[in-house]
This record gives sequence, structure tokens and C-alpha cells, in this order.
Amino acid sequence: YGTKVYLVNTGWTGGPYGEGKRIDIRLTRRMVRAALLGELEKVDYEEDKLFHLWVPKDCPGVPREILWPENTWKDKEAFRHRAEKLAQDFRREFEKTFVPLGIDERIATQCPG
Repeated sequence: YGTKVYLVNTGWTGGPYGEGKRIDIRLTRRMVRAALLGELEKVDYEEDKLFHLWVPKDCPGVPREILWPENTWKDKEAFRHRAEKLAQDFRREFEKTFVPLGIDERIATQCPG
């Protein structure tokens, strides 16, 4: 049906809870507005190979570093470690919950991790 789906981080950036900060609500609103107005259909994307997501390289009114969470962390290694753990946790739960149901392989291969 050509449905567009966007994942917007409305939580923390720049580090884990207690180290990072909440994403500015004005930036969150700008990202949602860009999606609703079709502005994100006019930009280039880059694949996040760990999570199998396509991330816009630009979003009108939003600093580029916000679009790639790793760019907002001072400790890049800590970011990668947490991202890999999150992907592994997601995959483990996915396999426990959905694989026994016989989920389509095309969907299963897009699971993070």
C-alpha cells in the first residue's frame, strides 16, 4: 500500500540516562512535521546496518548530528557497546516470541542484531 513508517527518538541523546539529555521537543516536533509534510521523501538516506533502518542524511530544521545518535555521544565506543547489546536483546526476544509462530523469513532477517 506504500505506507511510510518513521521511527523518531523522543528520548535520550548524547549518552545513557543520567549522562545524556532529553532531545529538545522542538527538534522532535520538527522531525515529525517533516515526516507528515513529505519532506523526508526528498532527502537521501543511509542504512544503519545494525538495526536495519534507513536514516535520513538531512531533515529540514534539524542538526545532522541528531539524526545519527552515535554522533551525539562523546564516548563512541560506549555508544557502540550499548547499541550492540540493545540489538542482541531485541533479537533474543524476537526469536523467543515470533520465531515459534513461523514468522516470514523476509521479516525475520530484518531483525536487529
